[in-house]
Amino acid sequence: MAKSNASSIYTYEGKDKSGKSVKGEMSGQSDSIVKVKLRQQGIQTTKVRKKAKPLLGGGKPKIGTKDITVFSRQLATMMSSGVPLVQAFEIVGRGHENASMQDLILQVKAHVESGNSLTEALKQHPRQFDDLYCSLVEAGEQAGILEAILHKLAGYMEKSEALKSKIKAALFYPGAVVAAAIIVVSILMIFVIPQFSAMFGNFGADLPTLTQFLVDTSDMFVDYWYIIFGVIGGTVFGLKELKQRSIAAQHFLDRAILKVPVIGDVMEKAAIARFARTLETMFAAGTPLVEAMVSVAGACGNIVYYDATMKMKDEVSTGTQLQASMRDSALFPNMVVQMVAIGEESGAIDTMLGKVADWYEQEVDDAVESLTSLLEPAIMAFLGVVIGGIVIGMYLPIFKMGSVV
Repeated sequence: MAKSNASSIYTYEGKDKSGKSVKGEMSGQSDSIVKVKLRQQGIQTTKVRKKAKPLLGGGKPKIGTKDITVFSRQLATMMSSGVPLVQAFEIVGRGHENASMQDLILQVKAHVESGNSLTEALKQHPRQFDDLYCSLVEAGEQAGILEAILHKLAGYMEKSEALKSKIKAALFYPGAVVAAAIIVVSILMIFVIPQFSAMFGNFGADLPTLTQFLVDTSDMFVDYWYIIFGVIGGTVFGLKELKQRSIAAQHFLDRAILKVPVIGDVMEKAAIARFARTLETMFAAGTPLVEAMVSVAGACGNIVYYDATMKMKDEVSTGTQLQASMRDSALFPNMVVQMVAIGEESGAIDTMLGKVADWYEQEVDDAVESLTSLLEPAIMAFLGVVIGGIVIGMYLPIFKMGSVV
């Protein structure tokens, strides 16, 4: 069993007594202990970080949203039971199965032990703890309700992940079927049809139009398969990179997907659900509306709603009501606007936003089921036409020869 005070390796940067820059490695139970040791050696540190441990079989396991969600729930439960924060970090960190998550938790613990607030410690790891997470934790620390905020964060992340899974399910099925169709057609074109083509060459007669088209297409596949697959792969990769690097491309693609029949409806409902759920969570934590809108914009998952939310933030900061800004954006259904208006008038806007989020999360669930039921027969028909057309085209000359005989 590993001891709770086991040493780790830390890398450091700083300046010695003469002002010369130095850097190196040192073992210690935490970064604060390493800093003390270095100070005793006359080194003023500017950076001390725990060195990543190499793992067998390659790189470190990734830290997913599920890991952060479980960590938040466990930490909140322990704090609610009266366990001190630092001790809670120790228990949760040592018991975590993911080695990367274990290192992350113990690093946060070391920062807290050094005298930093939990918010400052979390901000050292922006990839795992985004602005929304840090803002809510900061609000919880200031109000003295950190365990309640951590419970809310865990609930928020669980619902967000459930929504994300539904969206992935809606897009995965047709994508997987299309990919399978491409693979099957490619195998037929490159390996099967050339065998028929060699046989047809001995017929000494013109081939039916469909058969000749398939033979010509097969020849093109055999001669230029690397170019065809290169163009397909390059197009997919290029669109992905273009969306990440170009704001204009991101605008175009996000607007286009909202206009796609059925799928666009799912994406629109998902964006509204994220908007409502995130704003509800921020409001419940006591975050001011203008400040909350920045995190809400980033959580929407679509740049169209991101831009609209940032515009609403500017309007709200000048005194405009939230419901009026939402109505002017023309992106929110009248029901959502009316619910927000009732919430503003009654002072229970977080409750109303929660109801909106619940409604639209259920709508996304129903829409995904409808999408799957609609796509199944359409995809089966598509595959039947493509594969069946190829089979018929290959056997047409044989049927023709049999009728002549």
